[in-house]
Amino acid sequence: MKRFALIGAAGYVAPRHMRAIQDNHGDLVAALDPHDAVGVMDSYFPNAAFFTEFERFDRHLDKSRRKGTGIDFLSICSPNYLHDAHIRYGLRQGVDVICEKPLVLNPWNLDGLLELEAESGKKVFTILQLRLHPSIIALRERVRNSPPDKTFQVKLTYITSRGQWYYASWKGDPSKSGGIATNIGIHFFDMLEWVFGPVKKNTLHLRSHDREAGLLELERARVNWFLSIQPETLPPDVREKGGRTYRTLEMDGEALEFSEGFTDLHTLAYRDVLEGKGWGLEDARAGIQIVHDIRKALVTNPPPDAHPFVHLPLQKHPFDSKG
Repeated sequence: MKRFALIGAAGYVAPRHMRAIQDNHGDLVAALDPHDAVGVMDSYFPNAAFFTEFERFDRHLDKSRRKGTGIDFLSICSPNYLHDAHIRYGLRQGVDVICEKPLVLNPWNLDGLLELEAESGKKVFTILQLRLHPSIIALRERVRNSPPDKTFQVKLTYITSRGQWYYASWKGDPSKSGGIATNIGIHFFDMLEWVFGPVKKNTLHLRSHDREAGLLELERARVNWFLSIQPETLPPDVREKGGRTYRTLEMDGEALEFSEGFTDLHTLAYRDVLEGKGWGLEDARAGIQIVHDIRKALVTNPPPDAHPFVHLPLQKHPFDSKG
């Protein structure tokens, strides 16, 4: 049985990692988070040691290692800007690391981790779960089997409503989260590059505190994309039904269904890691480069064929005291 420790136990995505560890017959023996709202652990690993201070967590892991009961993996679900430091910590502890997306905020951070990975002899894995979704796998095969000169016209829309808490948290600080495209879009951009090939051009049409949009020109597709955390951008029929999330992918006018089948993807990702087939540092590079370039891009006027949601009315920042 593999032994795990987890950093970021109170985070939104942490229960998926706990379930993945449990489903793959692992044991979570220690967890860390500065916040103590971690009652969810009782549903998975009630006997795991829990710490709110890094120093005590570190001491516990060190004592366990010296006794021969150390961990095999460190799982990381901490805020985006801390991933790099926490991955380095895991490698220096001599264990393999599994880290949530985005693996790091900047592509050059990967180079330093590759060096440390080589020095330690351990591996860093990331969760690129859409690559495991049956509908996305089928889409990739469809593209590969199409005429090589075919360029697909793709429209991606992802709206996941967030309340005012978002802006008060680290997620609302682009220096910590990387911004909208990085924080909620990284897995979609990784998926698009994996399906349609390398980036040829990356253009930004809209940047706001609650939404971003642009055009991603890939080897096999032109992708007009729109990402938002603003519920006012939801289609009226979704809002009328009380919906809070809207996710669509259209290719040449055909809607592709992949809204279901997300619940077990972390379990599958962990299974692959334990079988030696997980996604590593270089696998994450393309997606990280895409969102980094979006973060640094200047906004250009959207062309007539831009994503139609680009023209939706903008909302004032909830913490803006002006006006």
